[in-house]
Amino acid sequence: MTAHTPLAGLRIVEVSSFVASPLCGLTLSQLGAEVIRVDPIGGAACYKRWPVTNDGESIYWTGLNRGKRSVAVDMRSPEGQQLVQQLVAAPGAGGGILVTNAGGRDWLSYDALSALRSDVITVEVLGRRDGSPAVDYTVNAGLGFPSITGPTDHAGVVNHVLPAWDVACGLYAALAVTAASRHRDATGEGTHVTLPLEDVALATAGTLGYLTEVQINGAGRQATGNSVYGTYGTDFTTSDGARFMIVALTRRHFRDLVAVTETTAAIEALEHALGVDFGLEANRFTHRDVLTALFARWFSDHTSTEVAKALADTSVLVERYRTFQDVVESGELEQNPMFTTMDQPRIGTYLAAGHPAAFDGHHATVAPASAVGEDTAEVLKDWLGTSQSDIAALHERGVVAR
Repeated sequence: MTAHTPLAGLRIVEVSSFVASPLCGLTLSQLGAEVIRVDPIGGAACYKRWPVTNDGESIYWTGLNRGKRSVAVDMRSPEGQQLVQQLVAAPGAGGGILVTNAGGRDWLSYDALSALRSDVITVEVLGRRDGSPAVDYTVNAGLGFPSITGPTDHAGVVNHVLPAWDVACGLYAALAVTAASRHRDATGEGTHVTLPLEDVALATAGTLGYLTEVQINGAGRQATGNSVYGTYGTDFTTSDGARFMIVALTRRHFRDLVAVTETTAAIEALEHALGVDFGLEANRFTHRDVLTALFARWFSDHTSTEVAKALADTSVLVERYRTFQDVVESGELEQNPMFTTMDQPRIGTYLAAGHPAAFDGHHATVAPASAVGEDTAEVLKDWLGTSQSDIAALHERGVVAR
């Protein structure tokens, strides 16, 4: 084991689809674990999910399944189910770990697997805590965020496009695997972990105060549009139509913003008239509309180049709004050591992100994603010692694909 692969020696079986579970497996793979993804023959429901190439190959799927070996099994057949169980329960100090969002399958349950290997670890991602299905977008709808997202004069709800709960859930699942593995190393005991997507969202909303303030103050948070809640931050448009996001979290940030926008006299007069100190976050947030009106003129009188240059010499937190295409065309991916060139079969060559944490200055990277079933024979031979003739017989019976 090296600092670059801290989870080397762990062997994970992943039976999953969509975002959270595959992201868990990818994260573990990037940190050095050996991850085997088991799919139904022909691929799971997300195998062709958008975005896709012009040839219909899923950019989405390959992105989430890099670094994993792929086994394709007829999981509807008893023989296929038994084969997956054998992979999970395969002997070895770092094995016996299952990550899945395919709940409700008795043959894949902790009880069934622990009967085959007493120290088995299963991490089961659920939709709702009662086991009923849910996805990021339905969980988010039932939590409250869409009600405070979007323009303040918009009467309806606004969904965000980032599947934030899926992402958080996938990372929580990876943490659960490492925690359960450490517990097993210390005690020899297995663990059955259940991780509902719904609870990930509720826990986050509670921790950040969205639910707590209702319980304590008796009222929920109101929409603030593009303004940052509880401090001063909002967007401005320049004379040439560019948009910048400005945030002033501290007294120094705000002082520099006032100076660069040449509004010192106006801000001092406003403080005197209102009897407030804008050095305090609460006051900046409460009176954000009038402050924005004062600052907006300076932005509208200057070009994006002038604004960027002036703010670069201040402590103000600032970023110009960009598109994904802007980011790619900027050349910054080439300059970021987290990105390395990957030749992904069926997709093409592109800059792929490694693990965002640098271990001793190194960002762990993984191999391209295999096609569904591409590694079936190799994995059965390596993990279970299955002979070539037996693998051929499994293929002839339609139990596995190769």
